Amino acid sequence: MLTLNVTYHCRPGMRDAFFSAVTRLGVRQRSVTEAGNIKYDYYFDAQDPDVLLLVESWTDAEHQLAHTQSETCKKLQDLKAQYCAQVELDRFES
Repeated sequence: MLTLNVTYHCRPGMRDAFFSAVTRLGVRQRSVTEAGNIKYDYYFDAQDPDVLLLVESWTDAEHQLAHTQSETCKKLQDLKAQYCAQVELDRFES
C-alpha cells in the first residue's frame, strides 16, 4: 500500500478558495472512483489557516501514478500554481 500526505501551503488567505476550487473540479469525487484508490481525504490544519492536508492511499504505486496522469490531476496543477505557495509530499509504503 502507498500513502501520500500532501501538504498544501496556500498563499495567505487563499486556503478556502483553493479548497472550493478543488471541490468544484471534483478532485475527491473522481479520485475515490479510480482503480486502486483506498482513501482520498482533505483536512484543514487547526493551527495554520493557510494549510490544507490531503491524505491519499493507493493499493500500489502503479495506480497512484496512473492517477497523476488523469485529466483531473492535470487541471489540479493549474489550481496549485494559482493558490499555493508551496506543496510538500510525504510518502509512506507498507
